[in-house]
Amino acid sequence: MSDDTFDVVFIGGGPGGYIGAIKAAQLGLKAACVEMRGTLGGTCLNVGCIPSKALLQSSHLYHEAEAEFAAHGIKTTGLALDLKAMMARKDNVVTDLTTGIEGLFKKNKVTYIVGRGTVTDAGTVQVAPMDGSKGGECTLKTENIVIATGSDVMGLPGVEIDEKTIVSSTGALTLKKVPKHLVVIGGGYIGLEMGSVWGRLGAKVTVVEFLDRITPGMDGELSRHLQRALTSQGMEFRLGTKVMAVKTAKGGVELTLEPASGGDAETLKANVVLVSIGRKPYTDGLGLAQAGVTMDDRGFIPVDEDYQTNVGGIFAIGDVLPDRPMLAHKAEEEGVVVAEKIAGHVGAVNYGAIPGVCYTWPEVATVGQSEDDLKAAGTAYNKGRFAFAANSRARSSGDTTGGFVKLLADKETDRLLGAHIIGPDAGTMIAELVLALEMGASSEDIALTCHAHPTLNEAVKEAALAVTGKTLNS
Repeated sequence: MSDDTFDVVFIGGGPGGYIGAIKAAQLGLKAACVEMRGTLGGTCLNVGCIPSKALLQSSHLYHEAEAEFAAHGIKTTGLALDLKAMMARKDNVVTDLTTGIEGLFKKNKVTYIVGRGTVTDAGTVQVAPMDGSKGGECTLKTENIVIATGSDVMGLPGVEIDEKTIVSSTGALTLKKVPKHLVVIGGGYIGLEMGSVWGRLGAKVTVVEFLDRITPGMDGELSRHLQRALTSQGMEFRLGTKVMAVKTAKGGVELTLEPASGGDAETLKANVVLVSIGRKPYTDGLGLAQAGVTMDDRGFIPVDEDYQTNVGGIFAIGDVLPDRPMLAHKAEEEGVVVAEKIAGHVGAVNYGAIPGVCYTWPEVATVGQSEDDLKAAGTAYNKGRFAFAANSRARSSGDTTGGFVKLLADKETDRLLGAHIIGPDAGTMIAELVLALEMGASSEDIALTCHAHPTLNEAVKEAALAVTGKTLNS
């Protein structure tokens, strides 16, 4: 495209960038979004949240047909896995959604530029074409620049990811066959989700975690329950274990492990190793240091309450911000707010009401403070807990999974402080509790809200009743 002038240019077309650009355009700003991938949606849509959920759904259905249909009176014969077709479905889901965002850009008159954006100064973005892209080199003049470049896979020192036998989460989405033995390094959400996919399809899955628990940061009770559930599904856990080396070997990969507390080394062999130890901000090569933007020693960009960096007119949102959850929906909220602020409006993100979901089976969803948080802070609280085993919809669906809903409320005011769910469809169920937290509701408010019968959400009502010890169905 030819050089042009804009009110705001977003560098990065992921959830924060594309949503922010659309919101800016809706507020009357002339907005552009620069994205080097060649497709919009960022890591989440292209090689993260969406393709992984497509495979989680497909693998769940396969596992149900293989192991659970008989209990429902459904007989299957000749059941077989067509991995190529499963992968094609995943790819089609991604393609449909990425092209849909391009349609939204056109509808809202957002200029979409394919290329690598570099900040020359507070008012200039230089765009270089990517190999094989449909964009061209251009210079954009703008009143405001928003860095929304997201994050990248964090590597393990001394371990070379080849995306074939030693893979990141990206490579784990495109394996050509089901590995006999998959080792997942890291017991966080992404590793457990991808381990679940391949475990359901027939792989032996071993999770190696440096800490003495999985899902650090999750409410401890939920974390322990999740580990028990995944263990019952065949997943093996090596906790408190340090990975010293990973190298390709005949027939696959060989890992050298040691106890995290020190001790003798041992060897573990696998066909495929997934390195899933976290993510790092994507801030290299953006020209930020040259433009005077301050970054910390990990590459994160500190901002003020308006998401503005130390350089006026340059803002940052999403995974590049320090000490905030790396979540797509969090980035979307920030994209909306930064657009509102640039347009002269008022906006804010309530970081205390950002839900987190682990899409294993059972699903785990949380919002607000955990019991560990409250105990550490010395906060007096009441707890209400209700098991899905006593929920009629869960029982009729056969989806009890031993899960539960747990609500934590201030002991004096009854105001909701945290909500935690492990069980069927937890990621959807958490929404009403996010709203309750956002609105400052009490456990009594939730308990007095009529919930349809029979639904899984009745477990939320019962957990709220349990805060004061007045459950009706247990």
